[in-house]
Amino acid sequence: MSRSRGHHLPEASGDTRTGFVRVRGAREHNLKNVDVELPRVALVVFTGVSGSGKSSLAFGTLYAEAQRRYFESVAPYARRLIDQAGVPEVDSIDGLPPAVALQQHRGTPTTRSSVGSVTTIANSLRLLYSRAGTYPPHQPHLDSDAFSPNTPAGACPNCHGLGRVYEVTEKSMVPDDSRTIRERAIAAWPPAWHGQNLRDILVTLGYDVDRPWRDLPQKDRDWILFTDEQPTVPVYAGFTPAETRRALKRKDPPSYMGTFTGARKYVLQTFATTQSALMKKRVSQYMVSGACRLCQGKRLRRESLSVTFAGLDIGELSQLPLKRVADILRPTADGTAPGAAKLAREHPEKALVAERIAKDLLARIQVLTELGLGYLSLERSTPTLSPGELQRLRLATQVRSNLFGVVYVLDEPSAGLHPADTEALLKALDQLKGSGNSLFVVEHEVDVIRHADWIVDVGPAAGEKGGRVLYSGPLEGLADVEPSQTRRYLFGAETAKRRTPRAPKGWLRLEGVLLATTCTASTSTSRWASSPP
Repeated sequence: MSRSRGHHLPEASGDTRTGFVRVRGAREHNLKNVDVELPRVALVVFTGVSGSGKSSLAFGTLYAEAQRRYFESVAPYARRLIDQAGVPEVDSIDGLPPAVALQQHRGTPTTRSSVGSVTTIANSLRLLYSRAGTYPPHQPHLDSDAFSPNTPAGACPNCHGLGRVYEVTEKSMVPDDSRTIRERAIAAWPPAWHGQNLRDILVTLGYDVDRPWRDLPQKDRDWILFTDEQPTVPVYAGFTPAETRRALKRKDPPSYMGTFTGARKYVLQTFATTQSALMKKRVSQYMVSGACRLCQGKRLRRESLSVTFAGLDIGELSQLPLKRVADILRPTADGTAPGAAKLAREHPEKALVAERIAKDLLARIQVLTELGLGYLSLERSTPTLSPGELQRLRLATQVRSNLFGVVYVLDEPSAGLHPADTEALLKALDQLKGSGNSLFVVEHEVDVIRHADWIVDVGPAAGEKGGRVLYSGPLEGLADVEPSQTRRYLFGAETAKRRTPRAPKGWLRLEGVLLATTCTASTSTSRWASSPP
């Protein structure tokens, strides 16, 4: 069987810090029995056209094998609880350190996952409010859990820590009040037989189903929509209202006994219990979302929101851009905050705690800001982030982790990144490498590729026409590899086609824009509008 081998492979060192990872016979997905060697403690970039097999080599082979080896040391019952990458198709891999994957997938999306929780900044911020916050007179001390919307001690009792409540209204359930009940004025009710059953039950109960909804008495409309009662009554299928009344008077045997459910109860129960994504989507259109009146969308109990730092409760601070949060924390970190001297005299331990926590928060935020994420707020929900934003959040966390001897496998960390912020990304990668870690990066961005210590070019094309290592070595050696598509953009004619950015001829002015933590676009446009000529 033929092998696809890399080029220009230097001799491996016996030093485990500067050795090589040796892959033999990789056949994952479209890989053609690949042999390749990769240096450790280096920035190794995997290049090639989409579908060439570079991700199959980086993630499907190298990361999957590192994860498999780690899980061999984990108890069997615990393995069942962890999402595993599977066993890769490869003959052998030598010299492979433990690996951490920073991919663009989100995992299980949840509105409770936020920028603050992913970066663990929220933990430190809660500690700051607990230990160094300003409490109202006679307010008992609160532990850090009381400042988390994800704990019983902190969650607002009205919205259960979500910040929003979901209600159903007459207008949302009856969009066209000129229709009759028979004409399906109650749009929120189920379609087909179930909806007909509910309408037939109303006939038995004596309600006029042939009168326009808006002409029905308000008390009748309220009961039909909002009652929690569930009476069971005889149903005469196919009967007119007059025939139903006569049948009831004669006590004729019914077609069946039917149980009534109010429209609101049906919507909320279906949304909460259905296993059908289509049913959940259907009933959700009749639900109206709004900020919780009790916590004003801040997700916390009132006693937690009564504690302030720099004049702001933790909900207000979490809604500010990270750059602004850093400005607020800086005086506390350097001891110049108003009242800092008095606090140091009267409560030296509290002053020291505040200073240390603020310094730690500033250092974490600085990494995020350098990666071009200073416009995000801690409260920003992760499902609203782009894959590139989410991956850089995870990267920032790893920069601060001080791990040593790890392989970081990254999936296009430059995705969605403004070119002006690429330098900060490269600096973060260099920091990880400088700590004694290896970086295996799948990437298309030319600036990141040029920064690499080692290139693994996979191709030459996609699918069955790919899966071979065309080159493995320092960047300059790729210039001699004719089949490489990457070579054309680094050294060939395509390089000259790279367009120089044009100078702007004017400015787009936006007024009255409401910044929302759930909208990436609105946050971005505010950055454009903040730099007028």
